[in-house]
Amino acid sequence: MKPAVNWNRLEDEFTKVFWDQNVRQFWVDEEIPLTDDKLTYAQLLPEERWTYERILGGLTLLDTEQGDVGMPLIGKAVEKQQQKAVLSFMGAMEHMHAKSYSSIFSTLCTMPQIDHIFEWVVTNDILQTKVDVVTKRYEGIKDRQSLYEAMSTSVFLESFLFYSGFFYPLYLAGQGKLINSGEIINLIIRDEAIHGMYTGMLAQGIFDDLTAKQQMAAVKNVQLTFEQLYELEQKYTQELYRELALEEEVETFIRYNADKAMMNLGLNPAFHVDPSMVNPLVINGLRTETKNHDFFSTKGNGYIKALKVEPLTDEDFIF
Repeated sequence: MKPAVNWNRLEDEFTKVFWDQNVRQFWVDEEIPLTDDKLTYAQLLPEERWTYERILGGLTLLDTEQGDVGMPLIGKAVEKQQQKAVLSFMGAMEHMHAKSYSSIFSTLCTMPQIDHIFEWVVTNDILQTKVDVVTKRYEGIKDRQSLYEAMSTSVFLESFLFYSGFFYPLYLAGQGKLINSGEIINLIIRDEAIHGMYTGMLAQGIFDDLTAKQQMAAVKNVQLTFEQLYELEQKYTQELYRELALEEEVETFIRYNADKAMMNLGLNPAFHVDPSMVNPLVINGLRTETKNHDFFSTKGNGYIKALKVEPLTDEDFIF
């Protein structure tokens, strides 16, 4: 017999909280004006545009894989209906993230440029290997231990792998460049923060139920996956940022976020990077609390969708 999800009886103490937070954070890319970035983009150096276009292309691939494969397979494997619902919602937002990068491309680039970017995505060996490592964990779910390992890999993606791409938009926005596109990145970061946290909490719950032998094997496999992904991130960073002489700063940033991914899983940080070690323009861009803007500028990440709408009456106009 197939059960129906019953939100009147909560399955745990935190899933409804994450559902509500996901709903409050919901956004669509069309609500962020991007045309103001065109002039600034034209003023960037060719190597700066090259890096910007390819990091967004790489982010598009990761979001596509997370929406197509990661969240659906993890959601299918969990048993509780409310958890499935939250994971499905988060998967839908991964597709929103992927679409938002196309909105940036269509504003800043010509169609031949866009086609070239997506050809680069398909042919870049480092990027494709990174996706293969992640996807194999997702497709290898067969029991509770492999589900834990897949969830841990998902946390690495959400809390760690995206950030080599997030660095440059945050870096430019901190200098007053491509601010509107930077707002989209900030909205995405706000989503990924709760995606990594929620999946990490689910993973910790599964880990606690494993036998001691399974826990030892799982930790070993998770560590192996982490080491593979970190090595790939280093190579990816060198390829994308060498011409801009930013590779060392980006590596510090990805180590900082790798520590956050580990903590989302309840594990010890791998690098112990203090926030003061990260470029201040970028670390400031990670702040996901509400930003305020004047009416005619960027919409910002603090807008609120109306969730409870009541019809107007004559009495509403009596002051």
